[in-house]
Amino acid sequence: MSDLLAGRADMAAGLAVRGADALGASARAALVSHDVPARLAAADPALWGPGAEAAALARLGWLHAHRHSRELLPQLAELAAELDDLDHVVLAGDPGDTLAAEVVAECLGRRVTVLDTADPGPVRAALAAGAPARTLLVLAARRGLDRTTDAHLRAYRQAWADEGPDAARHVVVVTEPGSEPAARADELGAVVIPAEPGVAGPWAALTASGLVPAALAGAPVAEVLDEAEALTGALDRDRDNPALALGAALGAAPGAGRDTVALVPDGTGLDGLGRWAGALLADATGGRLLPVVAESPGSPGATGPGVLTVGLGGALGAGVGPGVAADIAVNGPLGAHLLTWTYAAAAAAVTLRADPFAAPAAIEVDVDVEPDAGPPSSVRDAIEVYAPSGAPADLTGALRWLLDGLGEREHLVVTAYLDRHADAAVAGLRPLLARAAGRPVTFGWGPRRPEHTDPDGRHLQITGAVTDDLDVPGRPYTFAQLQAAQAAGDRRALAGREHRVLRLHLTERAAGVAQLLETAGRTRT
Repeated sequence: MSDLLAGRADMAAGLAVRGADALGASARAALVSHDVPARLAAADPALWGPGAEAAALARLGWLHAHRHSRELLPQLAELAAELDDLDHVVLAGDPGDTLAAEVVAECLGRRVTVLDTADPGPVRAALAAGAPARTLLVLAARRGLDRTTDAHLRAYRQAWADEGPDAARHVVVVTEPGSEPAARADELGAVVIPAEPGVAGPWAALTASGLVPAALAGAPVAEVLDEAEALTGALDRDRDNPALALGAALGAAPGAGRDTVALVPDGTGLDGLGRWAGALLADATGGRLLPVVAESPGSPGATGPGVLTVGLGGALGAGVGPGVAADIAVNGPLGAHLLTWTYAAAAAAVTLRADPFAAPAAIEVDVDVEPDAGPPSSVRDAIEVYAPSGAPADLTGALRWLLDGLGEREHLVVTAYLDRHADAAVAGLRPLLARAAGRPVTFGWGPRRPEHTDPDGRHLQITGAVTDDLDVPGRPYTFAQLQAAQAAGDRRALAGREHRVLRLHLTERAAGVAQLLETAGRTRT
């Protein structure tokens, strides 16, 4: 345990933040001197400067979303009872709209199948995992249906048509009132549950967007709302405000030379929470903080120079799980975590003078454009290397080229356009490359959210051959073609920003993943 954890803890509503004042005391004093705790609790949109005020005014609904969400509980209970024979809940949507709901369901121990990719493997698996006649499809579409979510809906409507049940009974749409998905739901006769207007992505964890799938899977979401409500009274306080303590430490971290935040599960539960908290920090801080979701406390990149290590977990008297070396420990019930982290991210953005609600630019996906031009730079066994001009053509050389000379502000972003279940082993690249590079490495599944961390990133993109494709009903393309177009859109966007990008294509996925892990394990910079 870090010596920093020996200091004072901020506690409220069963949630404790320990170690934060060792780094954030001055930042906290500055926030208090400008009355930020009370102003943020009161949803003051002027906190982040004139340029951010309009967006903040429209997007601060997350502060009180747990109260608005309580109004949905009777409808959700009635709906769950009416649809109790539909025991396979599938959540489909853009990763930015599904992540919070996925993590909430995971932390509550409820099975929700998430479709946030065009890879045909997960779609086939979802269709096979529960008979379509017993499947409830929840569409997360706050403003509109993107191509991938539209494809998922079309695949299920085809499956229902083949089996004969009424499609309308199987679809729940979580969307903002008056949106295009709401109109489509009306055409289907599907149930519409209103999303909190203006609250998007990881900020929406305590809204309908974050809670509905878990609720329909039988999770006690009322308890989560109670846990968030219990924390509310602490948010305008200068002391005994764990969210303020955490936000001050996060905001102070870059000034102390610690612009990487390693989010580490401490073994006391809520293990998936770091994925959501990382996306939230990336959204809120405009790239000033780089969140790295570490597999365990001993993983490469979880500690070290320039790294602020934050342990996350459930309730524990000591505040941190055994053997976890953390600078800050955050422990408590799920609902309190969700409100604490959103408040802390917004408070950190005040210190960092960042616009926490700036919308990232969309990445264009064009299925009519040929995704790749020219042959691979080299082929060895199950991996094709597509190296840019001037880079080594061979696999080992290309990886070294990508890792060599990563500067103090640079990091590596690994994005896998694969099946995150069948190809899950590829996530093992993150610690291997972090050890080789000695610099932060993040890992995610495509499609990649256009985070604000791009200016300092190099990119490794991994794609894979599809042996069992799936048509998108009513569209002139397949799921694999749509996935290839998404990956190509990412590459074009990154190339346009002059990033160093390497693409590796696995011609046979299992063998390619094994080969890539073996090569990465031998790679040194």
